[in-house]
This record gives sequence, C-alpha cells and structure tokens, in this order.
Amino acid sequence: MVYQPPALLKNGLAMTLYVALKAKDNWPQTITELEPSYQFVILTGAQSVPIYALVAIPENPKATIVATYGITGDLGNQWFLQILARLAYQRNYALILFDWRAHGKTADLSPTLTSDGIYEGLDYLHLAAEGKKLGCPAPFWFTGYSLGGQLALWGIKESQEVHDLNITPDEIGGGAVICPNLDSNRSLTYLLKDRWGKHLEKAIVKQLKELGKRLHASHPDFIDPEAVKRANTIRGFDHELVIDRLGFSSVEEYYDASSPLPFLSHLSKPTLILYAADDPMFDPTIIPDLQRACRGNNSIDLQLTSYGGHVGYISAKSCQRDYGDSSRWWAWHRVLDFFDRFSS
Repeated sequence: MVYQPPALLKNGLAMTLYVALKAKDNWPQTITELEPSYQFVILTGAQSVPIYALVAIPENPKATIVATYGITGDLGNQWFLQILARLAYQRNYALILFDWRAHGKTADLSPTLTSDGIYEGLDYLHLAAEGKKLGCPAPFWFTGYSLGGQLALWGIKESQEVHDLNITPDEIGGGAVICPNLDSNRSLTYLLKDRWGKHLEKAIVKQLKELGKRLHASHPDFIDPEAVKRANTIRGFDHELVIDRLGFSSVEEYYDASSPLPFLSHLSKPTLILYAADDPMFDPTIIPDLQRACRGNNSIDLQLTSYGGHVGYISAKSCQRDYGDSSRWWAWHRVLDFFDRFSS
C-alpha cells in the first residue's frame, strides 16, 4: 500500500495551502475522537528553562508521547498537534505536549531563545523525566512536525546517551517525525528562489516578528525591540536574536550545527521519518542525501512518498479504506501504528 491524496491535492503546494488555509478550520468535523482531559503544568527543561506543557494520562496508559509543533505557533492554535492528541489518547497513550523555547506560554516564562534542536533535544529528555514523576509510563516516544520534527530528531539523538536524569536510555522508545526540517541552509535558499516560496517565507516571518514582540513584552530587559524590527527574514530573525546567544559567528554556521541530516545514520532507536517528495518548503536535493543517510540503518523507517506537501498528508477515501484509518490524517495514523509496534 502507498499513500494517496485526493485527486485535487496531488500537488505539494496545493496540499500545503489547503492545509494552511482550509483544513485548519474544518478539522474538528473530520474526526470523532474527543479532546483529552489535560493538566496544565510547568515543567523544567534543560538549563533549568521552564517549559509550559499539557499533560494527559488515560486510565490505562501503555506509553507516553512527548510532542511539539513547528517554527511558529503555540499550544492554543496548533490544531495539527491536537489531532495527534485525540488519536493517541484514544489508543491509550499518555501525552506531554509542550510550547518549545520562545513559543507560547514558555516564552512568557523565560527569555531563552530557540536553538533549533541543540538544546531542545535535551528538553525532550527532561520533559520525559518530569512526566515520569507525574505518572506517565515508559516507553517515551518523541515526535513533531516541520521544525518540530527537527527538534524531535535531536531528542532521539540525545536519548541514546546517559544523562543525569530520572530516566534511562532504555525508557526512551524512539520517535517519529513528519516532514522534518533537515538542512536549513539549503531549504531557505531554495524557498527564496520560488515566487510562492517567497510568500510562504513572508507569512512565517510575520509570525516570527509577533513572537519577538511577545518575548519583548514579557522580558523587556532581554529582548531588543529594534532587533525584532530589523528581523525581516527567517535568516534575519536568527541573525538578530539567536546566534550571538548561542556563540555562533554566522547564521550559516548555526544552521549547519543544528541540521539533523549528518547524524541520522547514527540513530540507533526506532525512528520513523515521513517525508514528501513534493514538499514545497524543502530543497529536493536533500532527498538523495536523506536516502543515503538512512540506507543500511535498520533503526530508521524512511517512508518517502510522492505526495503529501508540507505537513499535509490528507488521504483519499480509498486510501483510508486501504489502511483501515478512522480519518483522513494519514501521517498521524502511521506514526501511531509505528509506536504501537513497540508499545503494545
């Protein structure tokens, strides 16, 4: 069986725009699973950074999923993450959903800026250890999409090492990612060569500037409002606000250091990567490198699909029947099926 979208969405840009502009409004009508009952908690991430999270534990949990979202947004508006939460809770997974560094209510709690996985990978581990104290059971599975997928891959990498935490490497099952960002230098260059890509970047930058303004409002002594004003591109945001604090001399150096592509071949925990060949956000030249990185690594299940767009993967009715899915959210069903193989 292979993934198949509806006929009108057999185009990466069309799928991406449909998900961004239409599906965000009608998704509650596409599923029957109910919203979990959450605890609102403040947990402690790496470097003692406070992390805002939602925790839900079903009556008989079999494992725990730790998850976050992409480059912008917060737990209040990340509906794609809420679909995962509903589907996973129905399958008896406990959940730890979190606002990652400089996002949502975590941004209100701390002025600590993003690091595109360098420290967020450790945050995943710390949150698993914190969740364990709250009654969330092992194995812990890390997941995310887009830039959140990049962060989750860093979490899987970090979980292979022993850390001074209330959790062991054996208690981390592995992870799964949807359309993960793997090479920012290449993809941003590619995006800006395309007319539609420039529009997509402009929309992201608008949200990044709002993020910067929120950080300044909460932490005026730490965030320079003039730097936020100057940040008129994705690279500009990282140049003005991020790289100095992390000790990098250039954005390019920072992106190279945070790219997951070089360490994929070294992952030893079960890892599912869903990646669409028609994703309009990422440079297609990454695909052969991704295939090479995963080739020969039995821990990685790379599912490279012809269609799917960027974090879309809406399935046709016939595709839903073929897989026995309860809804059109093909990627999340595959993620949960993957976790079930190791958690049942």
